[in-house]
Amino acid sequence: MSIDASVDMVGTVAVPERDRLDEGRLTAWMNACVEGFKGPLTLSKFAGGQSNPTYRIDCPSGPYVLRRKPFGVLLPSAHAVDREYAVISGLYSAGFPVPRPYGLCTDDAVIGSMFYVMGLVVGRTIWDGALPDVAHDQRRPTYEAMIDTLAALHSVDYEAAGLGNYGKPGNYFERQVGRWTKQYRASETEHVPDMERLIEYLPQTIPPQTRTSIVHGDFRIDNMIFDAAEPKVLAVLDWELSTLGDPLADVAYLLMNWVTQPEGRSGLLGLDLVALNIPTLDQAAARYCEKTGRDGIPDLNWYFAYNMFRLAGIVQGIKKRVVDGTASSAFAAQTAKRVPALAATAWGFAQKAGK
Repeated sequence: MSIDASVDMVGTVAVPERDRLDEGRLTAWMNACVEGFKGPLTLSKFAGGQSNPTYRIDCPSGPYVLRRKPFGVLLPSAHAVDREYAVISGLYSAGFPVPRPYGLCTDDAVIGSMFYVMGLVVGRTIWDGALPDVAHDQRRPTYEAMIDTLAALHSVDYEAAGLGNYGKPGNYFERQVGRWTKQYRASETEHVPDMERLIEYLPQTIPPQTRTSIVHGDFRIDNMIFDAAEPKVLAVLDWELSTLGDPLADVAYLLMNWVTQPEGRSGLLGLDLVALNIPTLDQAAARYCEKTGRDGIPDLNWYFAYNMFRLAGIVQGIKKRVVDGTASSAFAAQTAKRVPALAATAWGFAQKAGK
């Protein structure tokens, strides 16, 4: 079974029995904690996403979004919705395009897990990086809007936004390689030789960090809401992997689109970008550098290897939740099969990087 993200992961579905929330307690909490809330409320669940379950709340005071931790046993440091809420709140106050934060609930007694509520941003979600449903003359501006938004994120004064303690000091990639190695080990279900090679290689070859910024951690086209009428980013979503770190992590993650196969998602490798009116990798990198005052971007192969390693670690976590029966998406089982291929791709980039 293949996944057409533009169909299978869009919109909402009825809340499955195992994901049901106590609507009475939720209503009482929103009455007390959400400014302007007026009930009654109805709940549905967003079809996409495999990490923190996400619900739509409809009520007379308008639509909201609720994000909660999954039920069940979780990996250490994963699903930190309180961190998501903190970064959204800080960025909202700084004028960066994120949904309006309404409240964080740390009391598991309300719905069974920690959660937060934010505003629902109405606009357009783009799932396919080739932009087949975007007018030809709007494709380059759409990519430029995405690149400019990333540059704006990396230019936010995180101290002024109240996020000075949002990440640890020191080399971001050193921390992240260690983190994802631990996460992978905690969710390991089988021996994957390429992951073992990467676990040995990456810590020994970490590049120096020259800048620190807020890092999104999963900056891709389908994690944004665009204006329905023009190439403008209205909101950046899914901040679960965000922290303070090396902005090159986000840059490399975005530029990976140009070196991965087009499978109806973000990949652009092999497409005629000129004919499609989509920037090339070099043009995308140059625009980011122009917006952030960089004189260039270093060799990307190590960063590509790291990002694919991290993605393999994320997918391994999904696989473990499938095994444990706690995965929150109907498509999680299919996604979980990708670990060996992701690890092989990561090791291929590592070999290109040399070092």
